[in-house]
This record gives sequence, C-alpha cells and structure tokens, in this order.
Amino acid sequence: MLEIIILAMIAAFLGLRLYSVLGQRAEHEEEVIPHRFDPEERQAQPTPRQAAPQIPAQRMPEIEGLMPSVERGVRAIAAADPRFDITAFLEGAKGAYSMVLEAFWSGDKETLKELCDDDVYASFSGAIVAREEAGQTLDNKLIRIEETRIHAAEMDGRMARVAVLFIADIVAVTHDKDGNVIAGSLDDAIESRDIWTFSRNVDSHTPDWVLDETDEG
Repeated sequence: MLEIIILAMIAAFLGLRLYSVLGQRAEHEEEVIPHRFDPEERQAQPTPRQAAPQIPAQRMPEIEGLMPSVERGVRAIAAADPRFDITAFLEGAKGAYSMVLEAFWSGDKETLKELCDDDVYASFSGAIVAREEAGQTLDNKLIRIEETRIHAAEMDGRMARVAVLFIADIVAVTHDKDGNVIAGSLDDAIESRDIWTFSRNVDSHTPDWVLDETDEG
C-alpha cells in the first residue's frame, strides 16, 4: 500500500511538473511568435467597410488665406470626401490645364474626351473642326503657369465643384493653310487668365475630376 501511495505521489508530481513546463513554453511562444496583425494594428488599420477619418480643420493649414465663402466650400468638400487634399488637387489641376490646352491646340479629341465633360468637350471639338475646315493650325506654347488658386468651391448635392484661376504666359500663333502666320507672334508671350471649373461625384470609386466649365478670369 505504501508503495502505491508513493508511486501515485510521484506520478502527480511529474504531471504537475510537465504541466508547468508546457504552460511556461506556451506562454513563451505566444510572446515571441509574431502575429500578422495584433489587436492594436487591427484597430489602427481601417477595414474595407470603415470610412477614412475626417480631416479636422486644424490639420488643413493650406486652406488658410482663402475667402470665407471659398474656405467654407473647401471644408464642405473635405467633409463629404475625407480623401480630398487641396494641395494634391491643385497640382492635378495644373497638370490638367496643361494637358487640355496641348490637346486642344494639337486637335487631340481623344484626350479632351477623357478630361472634359460632354458640354466642354463638344465646345472644344467644334472649335477644332472649324479650325480644320478653315485650314488653320496653331503653334501655341505654354511657357509657364504663374499662379494657380482656388476661385470658388461648393458641394452641389453629391457633386463637388471647384473653380480654379490659372494665370499663365502663353505664346499663341495661328497659321493659315499655306503656313503663313495670320495671328500672334513667336516672340511675344501673352498673359492668359482662365477660370476652369472641375467637378467630381464624391460617391464615385474613382478619384478622377473632369473639366465641366471654362471661363476667362
């Protein structure tokens, strides 16, 4: 009987010892084995269904100095579309300004169709057709964009609309069908002031803005 009791005690001791070692090993492995996403990372990274955080007013210093009505419009757009970044937008607008002008001057309707809404495209396309029928060609060059600033901004339903004032130096020369210069000069750049309005549906899955209105500044 005494031997049985002693063997039972030894077995119990070994069992406790084994549990202790395995438990410590499991805890150790949990500490050193990296997880793909720990709880803090899962909270920090938004899920596909989670909306991006709205940019607070104090984190948008670049809009300071705008007219109050323009600033209200910009903030309304940022509230409707937290991805809206005014600095990136203005850089994109400058690129679009150059691309649209170059496409119009060269008669590239395909590029114009991609960058403009239907009404603006129809206007550009009609001018290109009239120019081609007259046998005229343009030898225009965008020398530099002196200034780019937001002239107006608003939310029209779910449509964001931003009007941008471009002040640029442009060389504008028109040739007739025989290649003679009938307007402009290659030696003189003229200042051009244009107000172009870009629009985008904030519910769209694409970040693309289109030119939907042109006017002189």
